[in-house]
Amino acid sequence: MTRDRLGKGLGALLGEYLEPEVGAGDAGKVPVSAISPNPMQPRRTFPDSDLAGLAASISENGLLQPIVVRPAPDADGRFELIAGERRLRAVRSLGWKDVPTVVRDASDETLLVLALVENLQREALNALEEAEGYAALSNQFNMSQAEIAVAVGKSRSTVTNLLRLLRLPVSIRKLVEAGSLSGGHARALLSVQDPVFAAELARRAADEGWSVRETEKRASGVSKKRRKKAGAAVDPVVRALEEGLRDRLSTRVTIRQRRGGKGSIEIEYHGSEDFERVYELITGQEVAEVVE
Repeated sequence: MTRDRLGKGLGALLGEYLEPEVGAGDAGKVPVSAISPNPMQPRRTFPDSDLAGLAASISENGLLQPIVVRPAPDADGRFELIAGERRLRAVRSLGWKDVPTVVRDASDETLLVLALVENLQREALNALEEAEGYAALSNQFNMSQAEIAVAVGKSRSTVTNLLRLLRLPVSIRKLVEAGSLSGGHARALLSVQDPVFAAELARRAADEGWSVRETEKRASGVSKKRRKKAGAAVDPVVRALEEGLRDRLSTRVTIRQRRGGKGSIEIEYHGSEDFERVYELITGQEVAEVVE
């Protein structure tokens, strides 16, 4: 499997991920009432205006691309959606009784991967929906971050950084889900260790319309104040080096200076998989090559 999956388009991905069609022929027709939503769908919101525009296009031009389903595991004659959630919702709103459909065999993992890719191609997921989709691939299907990155056509660091958003306080996550804050705002707030301060900054960012850059500046200011309260002098050179290491390793790095030019470098990691990722970035070796 290649890394550039998103560039191939969903049709190519369907060919890679799905088993041959169940039954003969190309797209047939299935009753709309017999199709259940994708149980692994990461997207939770479907704006009415978006669906209305699609419904109008389908009414005018017909359904140009059939939806893709699989036989429902425990229900004879019923199906579960694999790809085409918006199309299915649109034809339902038009009152269609049947819809052109391709029936394929697919695992739960395939349902989630293809739903993620379909939404990513249209940039339809907010940052948290995307992160939760990656977390499901990791937790339910034991996929590593590297495997997830290959499956969805993203870099490993992008997957890692998105997963970190799930550590944010619930109040901040709700602002992202509501569209009041972007993923960039959320990433900036990760640098604030105190959840109360982070939540307050998030509320102000949403209420006052801060840009991502302004949020980064405010979050950095909070972190500096807290370091000063702890009595730590922040050298501009050391700060620049910390930021460079943080960008390279995609995690928090703290350089602590002591007298006589001595000091230490602290690198945070979040679980054994993240430790292996950081180790590989530093050494250029996989953990498995060192520990048998």
